[in-house]
Amino acid sequence: MCSPMPANAAPVSGYCAHGRTTKAVIVGVDEAGRGPLAGPVVAAAVVLGPDTPAGLADSKTLSAARRGVLEAAIRQHCQWAVGVVEADDIDRLNILGATMLAMTKAVAALMEQLAGRDVEIVLIDGNISPASRCADWRWPARTIVRGDASEPCISAASIIAKEHRDRLMRAAAEVHPHYGWARNAGYGTAEHMAALRKHGATPLHRRSFAPVAAVIAGNTGTDD
Repeated sequence: MCSPMPANAAPVSGYCAHGRTTKAVIVGVDEAGRGPLAGPVVAAAVVLGPDTPAGLADSKTLSAARRGVLEAAIRQHCQWAVGVVEADDIDRLNILGATMLAMTKAVAALMEQLAGRDVEIVLIDGNISPASRCADWRWPARTIVRGDASEPCISAASIIAKEHRDRLMRAAAEVHPHYGWARNAGYGTAEHMAALRKHGATPLHRRSFAPVAAVIAGNTGTDD
């Protein structure tokens, strides 16, 4: 179980270098979907391979077409795994706790693939780590602010996480077509909010998020 607690971890850089000979792996971790009103939060964990694709960058700075190309290359040439935490657990844990749990799930799944390998360090985008927050977290970790732009292994994780979550939201849009999730990925766009007021919340909506809670309570307020 995860619970939010303060932590201090100095950012580091230069970890994702090629040509390393140690058997211990460096894992990059990033998440997608902390801010949306609907859908899961997804984290990815990636260990770069010898044929890591060029041009890795923060997924938010890449075009959809370029992200797709890079994701396919990462999946082919790197070791990777994802962790998914659904909306009901987001409501139970809060979004920070759910994000920490998703990261823990992603690294645990990755290390199952890499049985027998040790972890030198897990590099996490941002300034908050699951270390001391999740009972199942058991790896050394460092946070790096804007690490998705500076560390290739974190960049790769950001691409995997975003592409995986976007596919989940496109599939969800087929079941719940009114909310525009194929376009907005569950974020609180005008289209999404209008549909939420008209059609109400689905099981995929995060009821602990204020805009959703307000609609459920019948207090939609005004559009700003």
